[in-house]
Amino acid sequence: MLEIDCSKGEGGGQMVRTSVAMSTLTGKEVHLTRIRENRPTNGLSRQHCTAINAVAEMTGSVAIGNTPGSRELIFKPGNEMRYSLDTDVGSAGSVSLVLQAMLLAGSRTDRPLRIDITGGTNVMWAPPIDTYNQVLFPLMERMGIKVKAEILERGFFPEGGGRVSALLDPVEKISPLKLPDLGKLKRVRGICFTQNLPDWITKQLISGCKKPLEPFGGAEIETERTTGISKGAGLCLVAEYKKGFLGSNVITARGRSPKDAGTDAANDLIKEMESGATLDVNTADQLLPYMAMADGDSVFSVSRISRHLLSQMDTLEDFLDVGFGVERRESVYNFTVSPGRGT
Repeated sequence: MLEIDCSKGEGGGQMVRTSVAMSTLTGKEVHLTRIRENRPTNGLSRQHCTAINAVAEMTGSVAIGNTPGSRELIFKPGNEMRYSLDTDVGSAGSVSLVLQAMLLAGSRTDRPLRIDITGGTNVMWAPPIDTYNQVLFPLMERMGIKVKAEILERGFFPEGGGRVSALLDPVEKISPLKLPDLGKLKRVRGICFTQNLPDWITKQLISGCKKPLEPFGGAEIETERTTGISKGAGLCLVAEYKKGFLGSNVITARGRSPKDAGTDAANDLIKEMESGATLDVNTADQLLPYMAMADGDSVFSVSRISRHLLSQMDTLEDFLDVGFGVERRESVYNFTVSPGRGT
């Protein structure tokens, strides 16, 4: 049984989600300890428990200690795959983070896998489903992993109530992702969404993001207005290049104007674009597990090495024979991911 100290690296829920998913893929039992020890609230949250339970239910696995507040977990992988699953995170727990674990656990499926999740679609401290559709899923498709996700209802903090339906096609093999450069910028586009809020918020979000992006040819912004049990607003941007994508996003919050929020999203994207990176920091750590299982070496660069990325490397090395090469060159860190060449 693998022993993993979850207080290392970023010390959050990502190590838990990745470990549980990799356990199902490798058949290795895992004992996780000191879960989220360095966070203000220790142990598993409800969102983490939902992800663990969903992966276990989907794969016929057994999770011992999967209760809110638990600082230890034993996960025993199964081999009975379910191909249709509905799960509810509860309130505004992140739909995208639960989906992240389930897609990784299902990445060797030989049949279509349907996943319906209820919870928060656009919440703080988690990637929005929109960015998955704009950036993550198109890059995964290049690797042979085709996912479609439809936002049926949006859910914001604290009520949640969002619903996403995702479909993962059968995966024959995982191809490496080679992104030494992005090529020419084609356009910047985005989606601005509001729910149960006045139109002036949409206008301010768009106004805030457009001016900083004028030197890059401006931005094409789609607007979406919905109703639901929760209220909120946000903006997801993507810089579309000939060879890849960079993304940024923002959720509005009390105490900060929507216009400033839109400007923040634009400036975050510009920082990535001007760095010379070929993956934005948030997308890199989500793609790393697939690169580690690919049929060949992957290459990419990031503007900085996040603690999430370091944690992913540590966790993947526990489960797989994989090597990570990192070289600092000018303003970026160049990565090579080499399956079958671990230390």
